[in-house]
Amino acid sequence: MFDEAPLVARAKAGDAEAFSELVSKYERKIFRLAKNITRNDEDAEDVLQDAFLKAYEHLDRFEGNSKFYTWLVRIAVNESLMRLRKRRNAPPMVSLDEPVETDDGLIPREVGQWDDNPEDRFAQQELQEILDRELQSMPPIFRTVLVLRDLEQISTEETARLLDI
Repeated sequence: MFDEAPLVARAKAGDAEAFSELVSKYERKIFRLAKNITRNDEDAEDVLQDAFLKAYEHLDRFEGNSKFYTWLVRIAVNESLMRLRKRRNAPPMVSLDEPVETDDGLIPREVGQWDDNPEDRFAQQELQEILDRELQSMPPIFRTVLVLRDLEQISTEETARLLDI
């Protein structure tokens, strides 16, 4: 198990390399969390950058009552939800990941490589689309809880604490 406490202590003391190690350790998880909440790669990248920037700027406020990762998740969740609120007021955008509607039905914008059995790949894609559609239909707060609990595997208690519920 990764012991983040020494890196956090060094980062709080001004060691930029220690903070960089924390970024390297958690950036993929934070991106995945943000992507699952915002449902958009570009927004997730912005959330990732903003979350680490805020963590760095306010590192002196981190008291160590929880794990650094938990504190960082809280920042990322807040940034993700703010991004969703901003997006609501923005003009609609078209995702390149969404299928294109034609006279013959929906077709994907991009064709994936058929490395494995096409039937298995189609079944997996269909399941992913169903899950994505259902996740998208959920209100952001419920989607956030689901992402934290089931995808990020954060405990119910920690999720409640992160979301102040």
